[in-house]
Amino acid sequence: MRNARRGRRLTGLTSLDEFLDQEGIRAEVDVGAVKRLVAMQLQRAMRRRAMTKAQLARRMRTSRAQIDRVLDPRRGNVTLDTLARAAKIVGRSLRVALV
Repeated sequence: MRNARRGRRLTGLTSLDEFLDQEGIRAEVDVGAVKRLVAMQLQRAMRRRAMTKAQLARRMRTSRAQIDRVLDPRRGNVTLDTLARAAKIVGRSLRVALV
């Protein structure tokens, strides 16, 4: 297999983690995956409670634009405090761990 972006051969790799490490993008990919997972879980919890973005924004005392940022991780950074508040309102909790 050839990495077209850099012209290097990628033989001998046994895992996605090795590939991401070799490319130097593992941390970035991990962070993006966690953001997407949290956003999906919040959306699922909102659907279960039949809660709209506008209702969540009102209960969090924030703007609908901020809720859009929370639910779309590509649109910007969101603080852990904001995520924890959103989770609490939809009946969940946020856990963060260093591993």
